[in-house]
Amino acid sequence: MSDHLKQAGLSFLRQLARHAEPIMEAYLAGSIADQALESGVRERLLKDGILYRPEPGADLHLRRVVRALLEEALRDDRNRRIDANTGSALATFKTLADHYKEAHHQGDYAAAEAYLGDLKEHVYAFGETLSHGIRVLWSRINNEFGYVGTLDAKIRENELAQSQVSELLAGLELVSFEVLAESAGDLRELRHLLVTNLQRTIGSCAQELSIVQGRLLELLGRFREIRGRTRLIKGWLLHLTQHPEYQVGPHAAGSAIPALVNRAAPALAPASLSLHDPTQEAVLLALLAQVRSLHPRESRVQALAEAPALTLTVPDDFEVRSSTTRAAVAAYFCEVIDSGEALSALDYRDSRSLPWDAESWLYQVLGGYEGLPEEQKRHFELETIGEVHPLYSGNFIIRDLRLWLV
Repeated sequence: MSDHLKQAGLSFLRQLARHAEPIMEAYLAGSIADQALESGVRERLLKDGILYRPEPGADLHLRRVVRALLEEALRDDRNRRIDANTGSALATFKTLADHYKEAHHQGDYAAAEAYLGDLKEHVYAFGETLSHGIRVLWSRINNEFGYVGTLDAKIRENELAQSQVSELLAGLELVSFEVLAESAGDLRELRHLLVTNLQRTIGSCAQELSIVQGRLLELLGRFREIRGRTRLIKGWLLHLTQHPEYQVGPHAAGSAIPALVNRAAPALAPASLSLHDPTQEAVLLALLAQVRSLHPRESRVQALAEAPALTLTVPDDFEVRSSTTRAAVAAYFCEVIDSGEALSALDYRDSRSLPWDAESWLYQVLGGYEGLPEEQKRHFELETIGEVHPLYSGNFIIRDLRLWLV
């Protein structure tokens, strides 16, 4: 592993030395055009991660790590204000935007161009910082934290990565595009940088961070499950070491199998036929054929032949008795019509000393109202008096009914 890292480091440093001039031009100017580099050199620098293109059609910029290396080596304080902290980066964006607007309104276009280039570098460096952090997280996930030796260390590294993802997401929540749009004003260059470009970068980073967080939670659950099973096996081995005479009993012969041993899935899962499932039509027809085979058609015909003859006679006359409850409900409706005022169903029952309990009487009144023809029902208004059930939502408890004329 050390030899591989040594060769990769030497190759990277040789690239820096071989292409020192275009790298310094990109550092001083903030970017370098495609035409300033040969196609082979450009592709090599892009592949080695020295240059990158922040967006399609834009010029090439130095990677964050290369720029930070030059800033530290040259003691250059001009661009060392870049901070990975989101709040500090937003404050820097706003300050440079104000500098640019002031220079632009005063007609100092050279200073305005310098401020705009500085702002571009800060915005692109901010996006590159986020992308670099996400690449590091994915690298750790794809290696499954293989650089640590124990399972507990893997879990601790996973929890650390989760906290870093949470910090990145919390930092992205600080970005307010309304404030950035207000800082940009009506200047097209500023709105493209602070609103369009930054919003696209933050949106893609937030989406990828959510995927990273889900993957980390999945790995953490798997690590903890492996740790639990490992502890269970270690405990079992320790028990066997301390009790070498232990013999496993016939658990299958017992009536209650311990949950520790009963890990097999049931042989037959519970099943039932669905009458609404067309795919089971053949099964249902086969069952029906078996039922018919148990009761042959000849036996059914014989049973019908031995049945007594059916004769049609005139039915006996009977008298329909009037319902006292219906009559009481009709009287209640008539009382409302005669008085012309709203009348409670329970008050009417108490005043007339009717024999039915409150619930039955309210059911009769409600059924009598719903049974009225539409031309009669529209002359009445029925109000339900009660309260909503405190535990079960959607249930209304009716305590009384009030009826009046419309």
